[in-house]
Amino acid sequence: NAAAARAAASRGGSAYRPANPVTQVSGSGTGVDVANFALQFVGNPYVYGGTSLTNGADCSGCVMSVYGNFGVSLPRTSGAQRKAGYDVGGIANAQPGDIICYSGHVALYIGDGKIVHAASEKSGIKIGKANYRTILAIRRIF
Repeated sequence: NAAAARAAASRGGSAYRPANPVTQVSGSGTGVDVANFALQFVGNPYVYGGTSLTNGADCSGCVMSVYGNFGVSLPRTSGAQRKAGYDVGGIANAQPGDIICYSGHVALYIGDGKIVHAASEKSGIKIGKANYRTILAIRRIF
């Protein structure tokens, strides 16, 4: 069942693939795979301190768990994630899968000026505009 598949994915098991994904990023490469994997959890809850993509995650927990599914171990906090990988030099160079870093917040870039992120308890994991706040850094892992 879908809930069990999502739970397995959040534990690093096989990727959950819903029948009707919210949206899909086109292209190829690991960054696109990261973005598409993250998009599967849109609508799931935000939980401060959480790392479960199905039962609740905060911003850095979401990013950490998405990358964990690809065998990448990221730091737990948004501030530490801002130092992961390498800087791409601005939004014009951003590619799907890049980590968009804000003051006290992180998100995953999905392309076309958009992000997927664990935004707040009110909205949960959602799609938004990358420039909704001042971007401090954009980090590429792959």
